Amino acid sequence: MASRERVSQLPYRPKAGEIPTNPGVYRFRDAEGRVLYVGKAKNLRARLSNYFAPLYSLHERTRRMVTTAASVEWTVVPSDVDSLQLEYMWIKEFDPPFNVRYRDDKSYPFMAITLADEAPRVIVTRNPKIRGAKYFGPYPKVWAVHDTIDLMIKVFPIRTCSDSSYKKAMQSGRPCFPGQIGRCGGPCSMKVTIEEHRAIVDDFVAFMSGGDQRFTKALTARMMEASAAMDYEAAARYRDKLQAIDAVLGKSALVLPADTDADLFGIAEDELAATVQHFVVRGGRVRGVRATTIEKEIDISGADLVDQVLQRTYGDATAADIPRQVLVPELPDDAEQLEAWLRDRRGRPVSLQVAQRGPKADLLKTATLNAQQALMLHKTRRTSDYVARSQALTDLQEALGLAEAPLRIECYDVSHLAGTNVVASMVVFEDGLPRKDQYRSFGVAETTDDTDSLYQVLTRRLAYVDRPEDDERETLGGAIVADAESPEATADGEVVTTRKRPRFAYRPQLLVVDGGQPQVAAAARALADAGHEEIALCGIAKRLEEVWLPGEDYPVILPRTSEALYLLQRLRDEAHRFAITHQRKRRKRDISSVLTEVPGLGDARIKALLRHFGSVTALKNASPEEIMELPGIGPTLAEAIHARLSR
Repeated sequence: MASRERVSQLPYRPKAGEIPTNPGVYRFRDAEGRVLYVGKAKNLRARLSNYFAPLYSLHERTRRMVTTAASVEWTVVPSDVDSLQLEYMWIKEFDPPFNVRYRDDKSYPFMAITLADEAPRVIVTRNPKIRGAKYFGPYPKVWAVHDTIDLMIKVFPIRTCSDSSYKKAMQSGRPCFPGQIGRCGGPCSMKVTIEEHRAIVDDFVAFMSGGDQRFTKALTARMMEASAAMDYEAAARYRDKLQAIDAVLGKSALVLPADTDADLFGIAEDELAATVQHFVVRGGRVRGVRATTIEKEIDISGADLVDQVLQRTYGDATAADIPRQVLVPELPDDAEQLEAWLRDRRGRPVSLQVAQRGPKADLLKTATLNAQQALMLHKTRRTSDYVARSQALTDLQEALGLAEAPLRIECYDVSHLAGTNVVASMVVFEDGLPRKDQYRSFGVAETTDDTDSLYQVLTRRLAYVDRPEDDERETLGGAIVADAESPEATADGEVVTTRKRPRFAYRPQLLVVDGGQPQVAAAARALADAGHEEIALCGIAKRLEEVWLPGEDYPVILPRTSEALYLLQRLRDEAHRFAITHQRKRRKRDISSVLTEVPGLGDARIKALLRHFGSVTALKNASPEEIMELPGIGPTLAEAIHARLSR
């Protein structure tokens, strides 16, 4: 216990009394002064105390951040809204590696209007950083953008020619070629002045931003006036423009009431990543969908993730880009401050809400479904790519100095809850893909620490290398469980097998352990004692994603973009996920068996208790009064449950 207390203390931890209780923004820095993480808090003392809890109780990525840091500093601000603005500015300035990392989906084309030009033009582009450009989209296909532009310039004839053509035409006094055939309405066509063209561009932008009702009514009124005046040619021109507008609007169905201007954010996430689908609704129609992938470097709640997404989306947005209503899957803790921040940027009220029912809730579900599919695609795209998998195995062979590419890799992770319920996992990848029918979970009855647990597990597993096939169905020391009946057994690009009795005796080319030098040393000792030192070994440390080899004083540092590092990370994270899943099942069985000893508590109430509190830890920490909040549990039963769990 004393050793655990020592590792829970960080040398740079401020005294509690030194941290103010005001709102503010804090920064963690490493020994070189680089900003590692930026966060905000309504109460700096309360928030920062969470980071200085015992290390074993922290999420692994949060633990990696606080142990990498060498100092923490904070800035007090007058209000929560000020902390929002300062946090956004610092994240943008320092690009901290432990804040969420965004990767926008740039694969779709956009329509852009180059407002910074003397005579703005409309173009199709995939470049998101054109200075002063106004973007619409993205669109699913390039031809969809071109079709929309073709229809739009019939109503709003703005420039479409290239900059070189425009310059040449203005110097020579001869219209550009698109202007000669009626496809360019800029000043180079010699039909409008630069000021008149700018007014048409403004109408083009207003229409695409959701102002279609105003233009439809105006064109209809002009068509009726021209018809009444028997100016049928003008009436026909207005009719053609109305048809073009109807065709543009027909490409985006009316999904909400026509006066609705809203942004909807569908979010899907797991421990490692999140995907965001941003639906832009203007005039009741979906005008664009923006997809973003977020890599989570430390543990972050869903509410905090929403907070970060909104800051990034609207941090540099113009007033015209901020809608009247923003719909999210859950409200951040500082929702009122976010509303005030958005109101200040827009100049008018902004409502931040969770859609509970009706068409908006249905559309938010659609956005969330798209986000879930995007997350699944993000996780499987690289592993389903044969070229990427082959490159990963080749890179791994070269980085670790192996004689051959490791076609079968086994990865091990040890998990426990404050030293109890110790379990270990073994996951198997073949040809860069998971073999979930060959996953194993180990229970460790008695152990001194993680390295001892790892040594025990590997000793038991290595005893079965090259064992005859008849022995394959035996259990390792009575404590190994197959994952063949896992609900994920056919997910995530798994290699499909028809063998009913998987060959556990297969020899791996590479063993990977979750950890650094101590864990690698324990695994190397197990390999030596088992007489299988020919099997390659490495460890991947969470702190800096270092790869450790047996007997080496310095780690192997793989590039952050390396396919080999991605494969090792996926192995490590999959082993961690599998170990945690098995541990939770054991803990649930353990707590259920304890609760069955309480008189008057049946299976239905036990399930209701666990569902209500969400975790075993929360239930154990609950007071009798909190337990009584569950329907059907009175004071006597609540006291009995609390007394039994407090033993």
